Amino acid sequence: MKPQFEAIDALLAAARKEVELPPAEQRRALREALDLSRAQVARALGVSPSTVGGWEAGRDPAGDVRERYAYFLEGAQAKLADLDAARQAETAAHTDLPQVGPAMSGGGAATAAKPRGTADQPYPAPEADDVEDLGVPRPCVLCGQPARHQVAGFPQHLDPAQCATTAPAPAAPAKRLQGRTAETIKTVPAGRRVRTASDADPIAAAVAEALEAHEGDVDAATAALVKRAIPDAMALLDDCRKGGRYAIVAHPWIPDILRKPSARGADQIWEARPKWTRPELPSGTHEVTALDINGAYLSALKTHLPIGQLEHTAGNHHDRRRAGVHLITPPAWEHGAYLPNPIGNRDEPGPLWVTEPTLRLLLRLSGPRYGLCEPPQIHESFTSGATESLLEKFRIALKDARERALAEGDEVTLEYVKAMYSKFVSTMGESNYNRELYRPDWMHLIRSQAFANLWMKAHKAHDEGLTVVRAMGTDELHVIGTWRRVFAEGRGVFEAKVKDVYTVGTATADPAAAKKPRTEN
Repeated sequence: MKPQFEAIDALLAAARKEVELPPAEQRRALREALDLSRAQVARALGVSPSTVGGWEAGRDPAGDVRERYAYFLEGAQAKLADLDAARQAETAAHTDLPQVGPAMSGGGAATAAKPRGTADQPYPAPEADDVEDLGVPRPCVLCGQPARHQVAGFPQHLDPAQCATTAPAPAAPAKRLQGRTAETIKTVPAGRRVRTASDADPIAAAVAEALEAHEGDVDAATAALVKRAIPDAMALLDDCRKGGRYAIVAHPWIPDILRKPSARGADQIWEARPKWTRPELPSGTHEVTALDINGAYLSALKTHLPIGQLEHTAGNHHDRRRAGVHLITPPAWEHGAYLPNPIGNRDEPGPLWVTEPTLRLLLRLSGPRYGLCEPPQIHESFTSGATESLLEKFRIALKDARERALAEGDEVTLEYVKAMYSKFVSTMGESNYNRELYRPDWMHLIRSQAFANLWMKAHKAHDEGLTVVRAMGTDELHVIGTWRRVFAEGRGVFEAKVKDVYTVGTATADPAAAKKPRTEN
């Protein structure tokens, strides 16, 4: 046979119709009917809990994982059918079996009928013809626990030791001391709340597991944790969203302005990333301190995020209850001699698409408190109802883990947590590394919030009399002056640490010229 035909035959042999799946609403119902969590199903299928949530919301898996999911759903249906049949059999059996619980006599005294299998009345040996093996365990008609045999058509335990009716009585409660139990419950802080110390801490557990797997090799454990940071962050997000008021939609429709035209191309959203250097300094020699703002992306997780699908509106109007992206004509900025432009370095004039944090910053700076610019003109918007606390539990869990690691000098956990929040933000757009959460709008908004936070720190430094020299990206601020009276020093989220100290300018013989006056309009 010619090679071309062999290739066609191989293609046809490999082709197969995708296995059918139940409707989305039935998938969740099947899982919940068996009292299984998304995490349990996810572990069995080799995916994350948020992926299972997406399938239950209407997304369909593909390839091998689709077949595994279909196998689970089919098995769940069969299991529920067996359990239903067992319940019906148990109901029918109760009409013919003696009562196990207390029975009221005519005089009102409670007398208990002893079940088979107690010490006073041992199990009678069943006839061999009456005993049948059950392929699937069913509830015992005496104790309700799974039994692998049935006697005369009724599921029962053949061994009395296995029947829950003969189980030992529960242990006596702990002795109480002055209204409290003798055993205390240890607690640890968890954001604004506390949790018991025995509760599983997924971050601490992952670090301990990595260190054990690599026999205490810190570098190897750190590298392994950083490699798994994205799926671990998604699992932590799922855990933090339990009981949340809003459901996170993983893959809503997005407008074309948020889509990349090519793999290497960029979409149309302008993030307002600052890359600013003060154009002039007074003559003389100046000591500049480069500050590193800690946890920039971690702090930026607290921002107004659209909950659902973005909707289009037109007109020069901003609704603070919504968030998204906006096409604006930015105002003129006349303070570039001492403060960066809030929209960053942009050479092209005219309208541009900006994010919610950038728009809110411009509106704030145009207000009566600051009065630094005119309000931006809004032409059109893509927005949805928004909340600032959508990722708050997730942020607090990471912040608490980071603070504990700092207190304990645990560099492994520090690097792991940093990788979790930084990679979480950078891969929620069009990324091959995170296919579970596709929200490029969130990615742009969180990044822009980090830039807006840095801009406000630059303004605070200027307002407190420092000379702002540079503002770079999300976390780098260069200043001249006694910066420790403005910013707390340290490695905490709300602190800054020294990245570099350097000198600019040349010495002058004129003492008056050597002074470092504050330059402003």
